[in-house]
Amino acid sequence: MFEKNREDFPTLREESPPAYLDNACMTLRPDTVVNAIKDYYELNPGCGGRSVHRYATKVTRHMSIARNKLAELFNAPSVDEVIFTKNATHSLNQVAKGLQWEKGDVILTTDREHNSNLVPWLQLEQEQGVDHQIVASHADNTFDLEAFEHACANAGKRLKMVSMSHVGNLDGIHLPVKEVVKIAKDHGAMVCLDGAQSTPHMKVDVQDLGIDFMAFSIHKMMGPSGMGGLWGRMDLLENMRSITSGGSTVDHSTYEGYTWSKPPARFEGGLGHYAGIVGTEAAITYMQSLNLDAVHEKEVALNRTMSNILKDVNGLSIIGPEKAELRSGICSILFDNLDPHDLAVLLDDAADVLVRSGMHCVHSWFHNKGLQNGSLRASAYFYNTQEEVKRFAETLVEAVEALG
Repeated sequence: MFEKNREDFPTLREESPPAYLDNACMTLRPDTVVNAIKDYYELNPGCGGRSVHRYATKVTRHMSIARNKLAELFNAPSVDEVIFTKNATHSLNQVAKGLQWEKGDVILTTDREHNSNLVPWLQLEQEQGVDHQIVASHADNTFDLEAFEHACANAGKRLKMVSMSHVGNLDGIHLPVKEVVKIAKDHGAMVCLDGAQSTPHMKVDVQDLGIDFMAFSIHKMMGPSGMGGLWGRMDLLENMRSITSGGSTVDHSTYEGYTWSKPPARFEGGLGHYAGIVGTEAAITYMQSLNLDAVHEKEVALNRTMSNILKDVNGLSIIGPEKAELRSGICSILFDNLDPHDLAVLLDDAADVLVRSGMHCVHSWFHNKGLQNGSLRASAYFYNTQEEVKRFAETLVEAVEALG
């Protein structure tokens, strides 16, 4: 399955392409995305939403189409709830710093959050006196619903926000979102979802999940770098301040004051990444041609192959539960005596395998466990093959046995 799709990606059409297994960081881009960006710069290099000449009008239309496609992909109630940002980090900062907080308000996150869904809340704690609390996971990193419910009950009326990753970039573990939302709503809290690792790989319906905000990264969805997005409930967006004020964020201004624009313009200050938005349209069009259920199944099958080869090897251990089905397409590995960075370089040089090494922006989890070297992470996508993941796992086994 998806063999024909490989022909759509320039890097995969090379005579002997490397095995690209760093998709949790950034996905590859198909021809349609590359060509859309090229066409913007060569044929219609205008400023969307501002000027009215033909170049600008063409870009404005692309912006509208891209926004509509994202709204359709996530089943958003209104297209105006979809905001273009630089990345999921920007989106999460917009939520954290755009809402109003009172001293003592409780914000809950898990112990496995990416820095983008940890540091903004830590800043609020330092600067505004909110009470940021961590919900510890089970020993295998799966979500502890009982601990979460206990934390919500303890917070009581002070609980204002639950912000958690839908799928962990460390381990690929899914959050039981509907259960989390029900408990959070019973305590009157908002729910913000970090969808960076879920939106490229599975169907995400914001209405069905019942969430209030969702951040996502287009560069993990076969789109351009420097592009992300934020979906939010309109009633919440209408009462949120922009953290990038200026430009198109206001309808009018005088020397004495200003009038905010309505969402989404309020949150898209400054000249936009128009090439990125045009590329986003192409990327989402490509995503809509895929069966996302089949994408998820393919990733799990690839992870199962990697995991079966690695799980019983002395000197290494896989982060998270043993079953690959619970880790999506992510296989993160800890080593007893070897440096993950050295192994990543070795895999690249010796086997043309490209993976991620380090702490994957989840420093807090590693430091909490006294793990100073981080891990080696292989993350698959639908265009990867069984041969590629076998090459990765078998080469790694050889390296561990030779160097360990």
